[in-house]
Amino acid sequence: MSAQAIYVLWLRDMKWFLRAKARIISTIVMPFLWLAILGMGLGAVTQIPGVGNYIDFLAPGIVAMAILFNATMTGVSVLWDRQFGFLKEILVAPVSRISIMLGRTFGGTTTSIIQGVMLLLVAGLIGAKMPGPAGFLLALLFMIVLAIGFVGLGLAIASRITDPVAFPLVINFLIMPLFFLSGAIFPLGMAPEWLRVIAYIDPVAYGVDGLRGVIIGVSEFPIWLDLAILGIFSLAMVLLGAYLFKKMSV
Repeated sequence: MSAQAIYVLWLRDMKWFLRAKARIISTIVMPFLWLAILGMGLGAVTQIPGVGNYIDFLAPGIVAMAILFNATMTGVSVLWDRQFGFLKEILVAPVSRISIMLGRTFGGTTTSIIQGVMLLLVAGLIGAKMPGPAGFLLALLFMIVLAIGFVGLGLAIASRITDPVAFPLVINFLIMPLFFLSGAIFPLGMAPEWLRVIAYIDPVAYGVDGLRGVIIGVSEFPIWLDLAILGIFSLAMVLLGAYLFKKMSV
């Protein structure tokens, strides 16, 4: 495993992210519209038991949504690198594929965290409740674990797909149900029994619940349980992504 290779790939992803101004703006504006329209629109007529203000309830879920979509879309860069031959060059270099996988994972996780923190600050500007210093650090921990898991998932899917155009379609088909079943928009405790059963096997639900617990102090499960389940899922996805990445052909 080469620390230099991991750093170089991480730095490449960071430079690509910072130069893509349109990508930064679009990934902030879309979740902001969800937050503004749903939070302010439904907030006037919706009160969540134990929370009160709907925008406070919604903000952690929208932060999770931004991280979720950005993290999984990390796989697109692998597909474009394959199309333009860059992936082949780094795969034949004297660097282990695990190092390449980790570099990609750290790069995608870092950009996802940046966007998650930016959106959390924007949510505070429009009236959502903000965590204290300890709550912010715990929220950052949940963002990191959530991002790592879905970067791993995105890379695993990218290793089995060759068409960059098909990849976003597959990701949306997979991610949208996970997001809507996560309790980001409605409390799981108020959902029908059959829907709660499905939601409880959704890893995003524990990320959203954990973020909500550390930001506004209201959660469906204990914070430690949210973090433990999310951590197990993230570890499994990183291992799966690493295995499929090692088997990937160019």
